[in-house]
Amino acid sequence: MGQDVQIRHIAPTDWDGITALEAAVYTENDLSEGRAALESKAQASPDTCFVLDHDQRTVGYLLALPYPMYQYPDLTRQEQRAFHSDNLHLHDIVIAESFRGRGFAKRLLGRLTATARAQRYERISLIAVAGSDTFWSANGYRVHDEVELPASYGKNAMYMSRAV
Repeated sequence: MGQDVQIRHIAPTDWDGITALEAAVYTENDLSEGRAALESKAQASPDTCFVLDHDQRTVGYLLALPYPMYQYPDLTRQEQRAFHSDNLHLHDIVIAESFRGRGFAKRLLGRLTATARAQRYERISLIAVAGSDTFWSANGYRVHDEVELPASYGKNAMYMSRAV
């Protein structure tokens, strides 16, 4: 990955950077959750949440937490409890625009998958938003049309999953 870029667990000092990245990507589509909601997802499962760090600057992140299959976090509220589930829900992954196209999202996914395997999760689920389903399909995720999603996830959002 290079000495100047590393994947590590989220530290308290990372939240300003994470919040700024999240707002830059999601505000335009009315999908931004805000800092408190993002932090609550990471607090539910700190071992499955990561940042991409470049020269002590957060340039990407991934938030995942145990969630029952075919269910998903509410974007309008904070997580109040951690679920015990054999499904790990990839809630969010963002790479700074200047770092896209270099394979960092796949590297974060690789780290998540290795962690999920080590922690004995059976599946990883997610909600593809803003046309990202093509990326997820190319990475082995399949659509579950039977899962209805609220409007808060945006038009054409899709629930997807894959085996670990």
